[in-house]
Amino acid sequence: MTTLNDTATPDLSWLDDVTMSELERNPYRTYERLRAEAPLAFVPVLGSFVASTAAICREIATSPDFEAVITPAGGRTFGHPAIIGVNGDVHADLRGMVEPALQPVEVDRYVDDLVRPIARRHLERIENNGRAELVSQYCEPVSVRSLGDLLGLKDVGSDTLRDWFAKLSRSFTNAAMTEDGEFANPEGFVEGDRAKAEIQAAVDPLIDRWITRPDDSAISHWLHDGMPPGRTREREYIYPTIYVYLLGAMQEPGHGIASTLVGLFSEPKQLEQVVDDPALIPRAISEGMRWTSPIWSATARISKRAVTVAGIDLPAGTPVILSYGSANHDTGQYDAPTRFDLHRPPLPHLAFGAGNHACAGIYYANHVMRIALEELFEAVPNLQRDTRSDVEFWGWGFRGPTSLHVSWEV
Repeated sequence: MTTLNDTATPDLSWLDDVTMSELERNPYRTYERLRAEAPLAFVPVLGSFVASTAAICREIATSPDFEAVITPAGGRTFGHPAIIGVNGDVHADLRGMVEPALQPVEVDRYVDDLVRPIARRHLERIENNGRAELVSQYCEPVSVRSLGDLLGLKDVGSDTLRDWFAKLSRSFTNAAMTEDGEFANPEGFVEGDRAKAEIQAAVDPLIDRWITRPDDSAISHWLHDGMPPGRTREREYIYPTIYVYLLGAMQEPGHGIASTLVGLFSEPKQLEQVVDDPALIPRAISEGMRWTSPIWSATARISKRAVTVAGIDLPAGTPVILSYGSANHDTGQYDAPTRFDLHRPPLPHLAFGAGNHACAGIYYANHVMRIALEELFEAVPNLQRDTRSDVEFWGWGFRGPTSLHVSWEV
């Protein structure tokens, strides 16, 4: 099915031994070898071709020869039509539905009043303790509460929102396939199905109210904006995109905050510079998102026609997973990419994707992260990592620290 032009076909039999647990624990070793030996290759456990370099990811993401497709596990988790896996008029409608609240001029109007009180409230709970586990006590709660309130889910607790995105994440990344193209672990979708049932039980009554009494919440606007008078979008139509938001949009800022902090802790002088000069926070965030991309390998494209990419002939209808986390560690783009470097030349990274399916919430997410870090460093300027506990990262589709223990002088 594949040929390499002008070069001998490399021995990629080692890919047969790659497991999902290996990718979830540490995908970097596998992807470093892929970038060196076969930057576009079929990975059996994923049942898909994988693009691992910045150039190939960007080429495919922006090519008219490809269109969006959701991964099998993603489709099983979200259903249709999820905004990340549709094209044409449906994609245009869904983007037109979600984008108004995420435009820079609109985000500037509300983001400070939305996020800063949430961040301060969570900091008040911990700042006199002298220690905290920041992922669960600050980073994720600020992220989910901010987006939950924006969506209109103010009465849904932050712990419930965190539980939903964790379950949806594990379901979405339950990607292992058999040789017959079946899911290797179908039981892995059960908790995601339960989360979706809980989401519908909580959101259906709100939708019932928003249909007749719209308000300024995002989901209310999704129902009404752009529709003829007296009509709303069907809830079945918008639910897959609600699930996308309750997974990717909720976890990305939280894990971006945590990853940026871990990176800064690895470079104490750079941490000191950022604490002393908050104007450097956006630059630190950009590097943190490159260093450990929260949406690491969760998007895909499918070839619309037979096409050759990086010397590989792909028939029409071939799916390719775009591994943006790998692309952001491409030594062809970045010197010493495994090191967090605040002063790295500001080359564009791919943490938010590329092309017409790039993340719609880039501006919003960056400002949530900025405000959260501004408030954290203002409240606890002498923050340091508690080295008695290791920092472990987890995830292949979505990646971030599982915990971050810190301490400070009170």
